[in-house]
Amino acid sequence: MTYEEAVQYIEQASSFGIQLGLSRITALLDMLGNPQRQYQTIHVTGTNGKGSVTAMVTAALEAAGYRVGRYTSPHLETYRERIYVHGQLISAPDFADAIATVQEGVNQLTASGQEAPTTFEMLTAAAFWYFAEKKVDYAVIEVGLGGLLDSTNVITPVVSIITNVDFDHMKYCGHTIGEIATQKAGIIKAGVPVVTTATGEALQVIAKRAYAKQSRLYALHHGFDVMPLPPGEDKTTQAIRVTTTAGKTIDVTLPLLGQHQQQNGAAAVMALLELARTRKALTRTAICQGLAHVRWPGRFQVLTVQGKQVVIDGAHNPAGITSFCQTYEQVFARRPRIFVFSVLADKDYTHMIQELFRSDDEVYVAPVPNPRTADPKVLCPQLPCHATPCQSLEEAVDRAFTHATAEDVICLVGSLYMQGVVRAYLREHYQASL
Repeated sequence: MTYEEAVQYIEQASSFGIQLGLSRITALLDMLGNPQRQYQTIHVTGTNGKGSVTAMVTAALEAAGYRVGRYTSPHLETYRERIYVHGQLISAPDFADAIATVQEGVNQLTASGQEAPTTFEMLTAAAFWYFAEKKVDYAVIEVGLGGLLDSTNVITPVVSIITNVDFDHMKYCGHTIGEIATQKAGIIKAGVPVVTTATGEALQVIAKRAYAKQSRLYALHHGFDVMPLPPGEDKTTQAIRVTTTAGKTIDVTLPLLGQHQQQNGAAAVMALLELARTRKALTRTAICQGLAHVRWPGRFQVLTVQGKQVVIDGAHNPAGITSFCQTYEQVFARRPRIFVFSVLADKDYTHMIQELFRSDDEVYVAPVPNPRTADPKVLCPQLPCHATPCQSLEEAVDRAFTHATAEDVICLVGSLYMQGVVRAYLREHYQASL
């Protein structure tokens, strides 16, 4: 099986759509010998920030000398991004081998009359198998959707992390914060410590679940706190101080911007400090070095492209839009903005566009390369500023660069599904270094 054949095979399963539940992934992993039990895991969920936290924890564990696997979703440009081991994305041949192995298990399942797994379940199984093959010490696993019924929720981690809880994926997770928090809290396992930055009603739900599972709970403002440190000359980083109720203090530098990343960084640090209680290699120095060098593209990523300032951000839900607006003001103040914007039709984009756009913005609206895309011609009349529908993301990017002056900031914002096209186009046609 080639890489292209592997991608074609797993994408055929996408016709099944999103089907939450653990029966299919459990059966598939049984066929593969339950590889997820051969290493220790850290499990990460939340509405926003779970990918950033996953990357931070991975970087710190690597700095401590551990061999680490990382599983995230969705990808920006290639499926290979989802599966990572020891500083490298899975190679194309290894990806093909992993999917071929999974295919054998799927064939056995369907031959016995059992239901075929979904695309995400196949990818999850492939990642778990690959981590075992590479003999990782730890695998940091990001939840795909929700938590309780997500296919990654077959692991028993050494620590669980829940970032913020806000409205997103309501069709699957519920229409209230309490219902959504119940899905997120579903990753909490008996006796496994949990770290969270959730607040209010969501925190109450998480705390109740942690108590029922006899799991130590470290909550922001209850088990640990974070404060920003004075900014330095480097505008591409920020420094934070994390303190715990046990009296520990640690200062770290993050190459990820925004107040939301301060909280994400604090959650990662708290989880790492919990692990460090029994792992001598995970020193304060390793934690600081790891977080200082973490890379997580597409999340308020600031670039200079052909002399123009560009921001790429995957803000695709109300909480993400709020974080983008706060971070933009922190970094660029009131500099004028030109947007390329795409969003899925099933997102709560009415509230998103009300918060995101100012009356003086110029916006080029393009379709997401996904069947669920919102129609740019339907979106444009709803924006509170001048908006132009475009037939493609490439057209929208070209128009934004043509229109932008040296004072403007070009903001490529919206669904993560737009980033693959945008990033490839910037690299190939604008010689951008991403």
